[in-house]
Amino acid sequence: MKRLMFIGPSQCGKTSLTQSLRGEALHYKKTQAIEWSPMAIDTPGEYLENRCLYSALLTSACEADVIALVLNADAQWSPFSPGFTVPMNRPTIGLVTKADLADPQRISLVAEWLTQAGARQIFYYQRVE
Repeated sequence: MKRLMFIGPSQCGKTSLTQSLRGEALHYKKTQAIEWSPMAIDTPGEYLENRCLYSALLTSACEADVIALVLNADAQWSPFSPGFTVPMNRPTIGLVTKADLADPQRISLVAEWLTQAGARQIFYYQRVE
């Protein structure tokens, strides 16, 4: 199985997606550092939100097979610059989480932001409780 690296802002669902992928029970846990498993690399939102930590994302991307950019459907702005994943040199997908919380126009805009950042395919997820 390929290893996914989840990158996104705080509280967008990266850890929940990682727990789901591993078949674990879902529980909230604040990710403090990059967490590695055979199937996933879970990154803290602060690594995206603080440009001084981009080097850690770039270095960790070398160990991933696929980059997964994650963003809430109700996001008001994109933390990803256009071409964000180009230096990572990995296939990239986009994950729109909490798709049940936003209208179709907002979801479409968020998907466009992920595409501009480098995602080749977009997947949509509803909120998990």
